[in-house]
Amino acid sequence: MILVVDDDKNIRLSLKLVLERNGYKVALAEGPKEAMQIVRNIPAVELVLMDMNYTRATDGEEGLTLLKQVKIFRSEVPCILMTAWGTIELAVKGMRAGAFDFITKPWNNGVLLERIETAIKISSKSPALQPDTTSPIVGKSLSGILATVARIAPTNASVLITGESGTGKELIAEAIHRQSLRADGPFVKVNLGGISTSLFESEMFGHKKGAFTDAKADRVGRFELAKGGTIFLDEIGELSLTSQVKLLRVLQDQTYEVLGDSKTRRTDVRVVCATNADLRAMVEEHTFREDLFYRVNLIHIHLPSLRERKEDIPALVNHFIQKAAQTNHISSVTVSTEAVGYLQTLPFPGNIRELKNLVERALLMKDPAASTLTVSDFQTLVPQSETSALPVGMTTTLDSMERSVIASCIAKHNGNLSLVAKELGISRGALYRKIEKHGL
Repeated sequence: MILVVDDDKNIRLSLKLVLERNGYKVALAEGPKEAMQIVRNIPAVELVLMDMNYTRATDGEEGLTLLKQVKIFRSEVPCILMTAWGTIELAVKGMRAGAFDFITKPWNNGVLLERIETAIKISSKSPALQPDTTSPIVGKSLSGILATVARIAPTNASVLITGESGTGKELIAEAIHRQSLRADGPFVKVNLGGISTSLFESEMFGHKKGAFTDAKADRVGRFELAKGGTIFLDEIGELSLTSQVKLLRVLQDQTYEVLGDSKTRRTDVRVVCATNADLRAMVEEHTFREDLFYRVNLIHIHLPSLRERKEDIPALVNHFIQKAAQTNHISSVTVSTEAVGYLQTLPFPGNIRELKNLVERALLMKDPAASTLTVSDFQTLVPQSETSALPVGMTTTLDSMERSVIASCIAKHNGNLSLVAKELGISRGALYRKIEKHGL
């Protein structure tokens, strides 16, 4: 049963009609007092759809108070807030207070029903599905994450994947798509760090010929390419504030316009985002919109660094050797116990990606007659500065290493930050943040 709480009779009846036509039982409440009576006395309520204001006041405090009361008595019941664009700030306060999601008025019935279905599925107490046994993701320490992926994949919930560079965020995004109901649709990857603000709309939404000076032909945007599937927005922390507003509109209303075409188009995509930045800190610094943060962060998956999951290194090493041997058409080899132990002492600031490269190089450069990789096979490939063991959590040492590398690179290129970013393999935005972080 869905409880609809709104002081406008027409809105209550309209929502009742839409929901009942789609198979839901509905209870109606005009205000907070009546709503709490239903929440307390009817266990069948599985979702609350509530307005933020019930009198002439427009500050949303009544809605926030009702939300908190519902969560006290029925913490497991998801609450979706209804708000106008002018009160998005209220919706953000509601998300902080425990709301599952928010929709804007006037709403789109399709979007509303999708959000309701997602909230009920994710909040249900049904056991998680079994993780995908065909997944290329290796490591027992990630079993909990893979179980979460299996549970949320069949929904349309937006997902935010966080973690350091090289931890496998793209693999998780692919796993979500592969186990979703959109698995037969496209999986479109977009590196937002590589798209300038001026080209954002053209790249994401497309353009018509003649829309601007260099638009010599029609271009299909990434959202159109991903229709019916999943769009993976990598490095979302690199997005400028201007582009963030445009992305928020699409994620909120699920509509967009192609440059040079006034026709409004509707999206049909599942959005998965990833970043190695601390978005919460960026929100506090006002470099990332809080409303966008809550929109993309409906489900949060954090991937640990390789330093935090060293017990997985033996399995990862074996996996990479088998794959590299197959790809390069050479015989596979074993790795000595001492060599595995040595690899477990390395800091691996590049995480799994760095381990993979190291193992592949060792395999390709070993003595052709050798059937086992030893410590020396790896030691010759590891820079001296990385050979000292770092205890788990000892981030200050890694920070000092990062600062030293960036400072050296800046000096090498005489302060040309474009060349520095290119050599380090990061975007200019990421470089600026690191420079500020280290006080360079």
